[in-house]
Amino acid sequence: MPQGQRRNFIASNSHLSEFAVLGYELGYSQANPNSLCLWEAQFGDFANGAQVIIDQFISSGEAKWNVKNGLVMLLPHGYDGQGPEHSSSRMERYLQLCDQDDTVPHDGVNYDNKDILKNSNMQVVNCSTAANYFHLLRTQMRLPFRKPLIVVAPKKLLRYKGACSEIEEFSGENEWSRLIKDQNSALVAPDKVRKVIICSG
Repeated sequence: MPQGQRRNFIASNSHLSEFAVLGYELGYSQANPNSLCLWEAQFGDFANGAQVIIDQFISSGEAKWNVKNGLVMLLPHGYDGQGPEHSSSRMERYLQLCDQDDTVPHDGVNYDNKDILKNSNMQVVNCSTAANYFHLLRTQMRLPFRKPLIVVAPKKLLRYKGACSEIEEFSGENEWSRLIKDQNSALVAPDKVRKVIICSG
């Protein structure tokens, strides 16, 4: 962006009706495809009140009506122990709404993230570093097409030092990483692994 050119940022609070507000945000992001529209449930469970919008329009709008949408849903979760409706966004529910089984990239295999994403109905992610979160949102806007994005990263990561990123990780050649490898040198060699269990919570 040329120096001196300004962009608008608008933050607004809405009334507590997940169904109405998520429906509005969906329509807004559809009418303004070049804007980054984020809807956050203060606790991920609150999206349960908007499940019809999620089932009928967000997860299947493109397949049913060829309506593309880039809405970002922020659903903090993590079983934080803050009461029965404040502990989980039910990540498995969103994964079940995805229309394909994805393959996790590994060494020696060239995966084009854009091609994989273009053939799916939405993304469900859990970012574990600040830089990866930044690059995820940046990628969401730079894609040549629109897909809904469900982010279930726990808010506890905001205070967790292990999730911090160096300033250099936000620029240069860095980009969104679909998989961040474990750096533990005591792990079993990759060719010896027979089963991978992915946990999120």
